[in-house]
Amino acid sequence: MNTYNIKNITLLAAAALPLLLGAASPAAAQNAAAKPTVVLVHGAFADSSSWDGVTAKLQADGYRVIGAANPLRSVKGDAEFVASVLKSVGGPVVLVGHSYGGSVITAAANGQANVKALVYVSAFAPDKGESALDLSNKFPGSTLGPALAKPVPLAGGGTDLYIDQQKFPAQFAADVPHAKAVLMAAGQRPVTDAALKEASGEPAWKKIPSWSIYGKQDKNIPPAAMAFMAERAKSRHTVTVDGASHVVMVSHPAEVAKLIEEAATAK
Repeated sequence: MNTYNIKNITLLAAAALPLLLGAASPAAAQNAAAKPTVVLVHGAFADSSSWDGVTAKLQADGYRVIGAANPLRSVKGDAEFVASVLKSVGGPVVLVGHSYGGSVITAAANGQANVKALVYVSAFAPDKGESALDLSNKFPGSTLGPALAKPVPLAGGGTDLYIDQQKFPAQFAADVPHAKAVLMAAGQRPVTDAALKEASGEPAWKKIPSWSIYGKQDKNIPPAAMAFMAERAKSRHTVTVDGASHVVMVSHPAEVAKLIEEAATAK
């Protein structure tokens, strides 16, 4: 092969490389940069794997996703941790919380200029002075109390709460395949009793637009309570899912991802 042919092949390969890589093209890079990062905050008795279905759909649509490991120790402390995650993101953020994680994002987004939207997924959206326990008891329908296992004492005082593994599928994930719900029960992370009783500070939803989605068969947080909170927060779009349990993001990831993307693209 002569020098001329080798040079031509090299030039052709260099020209084709951006096409092969796809994302390396300026247009693709600009499109990715235009999308906000989605930060997902799990709630009590769960972990970040509860977002797997939602994460897969968001990533397929070109979103960067971060599953924040919620400590589940105290609203204030957990919010400070999530705020540190938000500060590490170099661009706009859609902040999403499930269950008790809603209390956490309500506090964490305060003072974070890059948070453009809040999405509450079967979640608490407390006002100042309210706790998760207060809101659970505001309307009838929660059966969480009787489903809890014996509290686990902590070395420094207080207790950790778990859902009884035998009761977990029916209580927490009734519309999830039983085999998966059993695995979720075994891997659940505890929340402190104090965190559920802790009064919330000034809510971020008074300044940041919010969206809400929840299941009509939620046994942890009464659907009436979530409807009340969504209306109070002036939710731009509230979605209710027929037959869905407390883990609507596990059983209906497409609907949850769609609402998150709606929040991400809202003006």
